[in-house]
Amino acid sequence: MPLGLYISVPFCRTKCSYCNFASDVFSKSAFENYVARLIDDVAGSRELASTVGCALSCAPYDAADSVYLGGGTPSILEASQLRRIFAAVRDEFAVTPDAEITVECAPGTLTPALIETLQQCGVNRVSLGVQSFVDQEAQSVGRLHKRATVLEEISRLRQAGLDNINIDLIAGLPHQTADSWDFSVSEAIATGAPHVSVYMLEIDDDSRLGRELTAGGVRYHAHFVPDEDKIADFYQQACDMLTAAGIAQYEISNFARDARQSRHNLKYWTRQPYLGFGVDAHSMLTTGEDALGHKAVRFSTPDSLDAYMNQGPHNVTPVSPQSAIEESFFLGLRLNRGIDLENLWREFGRDAIAVWEPAIQQCIQDGLLERQRDTLRLTSRGRLLSNEVFARFLIEETEETKVGTGHVNPR
Repeated sequence: MPLGLYISVPFCRTKCSYCNFASDVFSKSAFENYVARLIDDVAGSRELASTVGCALSCAPYDAADSVYLGGGTPSILEASQLRRIFAAVRDEFAVTPDAEITVECAPGTLTPALIETLQQCGVNRVSLGVQSFVDQEAQSVGRLHKRATVLEEISRLRQAGLDNINIDLIAGLPHQTADSWDFSVSEAIATGAPHVSVYMLEIDDDSRLGRELTAGGVRYHAHFVPDEDKIADFYQQACDMLTAAGIAQYEISNFARDARQSRHNLKYWTRQPYLGFGVDAHSMLTTGEDALGHKAVRFSTPDSLDAYMNQGPHNVTPVSPQSAIEESFFLGLRLNRGIDLENLWREFGRDAIAVWEPAIQQCIQDGLLERQRDTLRLTSRGRLLSNEVFARFLIEETEETKVGTGHVNPR
């Protein structure tokens, strides 16, 4: 299976009040040094893989069939910087002719010049961080765009032949009501975008909005954030509306028309190999089985720009057999199609999977999972309470399966 490549661009025009991702507002002077570091990392990917027991020099790891620039806001980079990043990727990896190549863009940044640059770089999918089509809601969390801007830029993308578009929406923004949420979802449907992502607002305690909510304050519109029950209702409302419009749900937060599912994200949920570059970028590669039965390794870069730029080490975690099974459950169950237990039995053995049978049965009794022959999937209620379900599939590792984490210095 060819690799997926993820490239992190941690720069934003403004920091959303609910966000605690590894992104922030920096001066443009920081962009160039960061891009140079990214390019060095891409060039050193084979050396890095070798240090964690993997090889990228032979098929299928010498090719990539998905490339994803996320952030942050990659679309605020200069055109020349974007071209150099993509050139570095193509110098190091054979990008397949049918590869899905995605760039996350903030509405308001898609100038004609940027769209031309995306085309030159081979980009064929654009993900727009719309969050809300209601101007008041978008602005309340620090977004700079207006509804009219989004619609104009979607039209501009289509005119350029870039019609594989994702629209991100967030259920639970300050000031949001059932009626305003209905409007946002209806607008997303009306654009004809083939992919829509719907996220329930999760406010990190360390974000500005999170700290204000904890303090019971009113800054950042904290007192207008809907409660958890309303947010759950909004999510279900979106599921119903999108499904009725022919935009089928295929994952907890993702919906697509005409099988336009995100190839890159499917790699994460189905445990396919991928490499990440840049701040707080994660990777997973398969390895030859070692004495403890590890067949894969996960590793990640530092989660701060300073640590990354100062050559901070990668955090490396071999994936134990038990962890691999747990991942197969809580990642696979994110998909509406669920998990094929027959495949798990074949890969890990019936006895190994039997350890999780009590958790499966309890979730079925609680109406969180449903089982049809060898297929196990979340119910509608289970998707609303997915974190609770996933937690039930995490068990304490035995002494035999415990493994420590390590660190690998980049080149």
